[in-house]
Amino acid sequence: MTTPSASFTTQDGWRYGLLGLPLAFCALPLYVLMPNLYARQWGVSLAALGAVLLAARLLDAVVDPWLGRVCDRLFARSIAAVLAFGAAAAVLLGLGFSAIFLPPVRTPDALLWWAGGWLVLTYLAYSALAVAHQSWGAMLGGDALQRSRVVAWREGLGLVGVVLASVVGNMLGVPLMLVLLWLTLGLGWWAWTRAPRPARVPTALVAAPVSVWHPWRQGAFRRLLAVFMLNGIASAIPATLVLFFVQDRLQGSETLQSAALGLYFVCAAASIPIWLRAVARFGLARSWLLGMGLSVLVFLWASQLGAGDGALFLMVCALSGAALGSDLALPGAMLAGLIHDAGDRGRADGAYFGWWNFATKLNLALAAGLALPLLGWLGYSPGARDVHALQVLTVAYCLLPCGLKTGAALLLYFSHIQPAARPLMP
Repeated sequence: MTTPSASFTTQDGWRYGLLGLPLAFCALPLYVLMPNLYARQWGVSLAALGAVLLAARLLDAVVDPWLGRVCDRLFARSIAAVLAFGAAAAVLLGLGFSAIFLPPVRTPDALLWWAGGWLVLTYLAYSALAVAHQSWGAMLGGDALQRSRVVAWREGLGLVGVVLASVVGNMLGVPLMLVLLWLTLGLGWWAWTRAPRPARVPTALVAAPVSVWHPWRQGAFRRLLAVFMLNGIASAIPATLVLFFVQDRLQGSETLQSAALGLYFVCAAASIPIWLRAVARFGLARSWLLGMGLSVLVFLWASQLGAGDGALFLMVCALSGAALGSDLALPGAMLAGLIHDAGDRGRADGAYFGWWNFATKLNLALAAGLALPLLGWLGYSPGARDVHALQVLTVAYCLLPCGLKTGAALLLYFSHIQPAARPLMP
């Protein structure tokens, strides 16, 4: 079967990208709804919860590169082996997610132990499924615009999953959220079995010794990963703190919380075709830089909002969601191109995406494991209304991400844009 590098149709996009929906569907509750639920409803301390999230995500993250090598060898064996591996991971993911949101215990200490154990298993299953799915997409090949389309389908349908999770989790309750997760996992895996398939890689090629550390020998990968991590931490911090900001700084209702999350992700999904047009005109790196700049401007504006500014915050969510579209569609396409340029497509895609997912998990771990305890130490607690506590929350939610994202933008410019322009200078 030929690869779709020259023609990736809408039907191909649905079949490949649909699994991104349940993967994103479960990601939002794990790093946004779960901390808020455990802290506000069941009385678990922010510092203790942040420590558990940090430990679970770090433990899971260090396994990702080795999962990548497992995926490389499964691709060499057969597509059927990859799909069977994905089915097992999907079942474990559904079980772990269900256990986290339906704990049989209610005391804070017992909740911490229960959540910690199931988070490790859930993250492991999530990583296994995500790395296999991402590697599949990278192996489909194509030019920069084609790679962007493949990633855009996966991430765009992922955003549909995020919107569903934000609405269902906040308004319709945990049981319906769990039913939808199981349903979409089954449909996503079924569609994946009918997606365009990568060209078969000779077993001898993948079986040849390629260290899990191989991607780190590529200077371009190290530079891209540094940009990705700095930018990712900048995005993960407000994602972790958004419900606290809406509830306490804006004193918004549950309706505003759901509307803000929904609008943010809907605008991200709607912006992806615009970013693809930007790629065709400006290239991947410059388009991503534009997205970072938009995000910084929007969060500087958000820092000026206060109680009663719910309508303005919805505008912030719309614009920052549009900026998020660039973060979702473009870095993965840049990585796929980097793998191709390094001559590693088909033999080390999993290793690269294993480290990529390691970085993603580390971003989320640092956001939850550092931002939540830091808020507590500086005087903020859920439900606070005093001026100092709200200032601390605003700095953490708005200004800290601006500083980090500005650093990421500068690093992207000096590592990928300026060097590419030098040969054209007199």
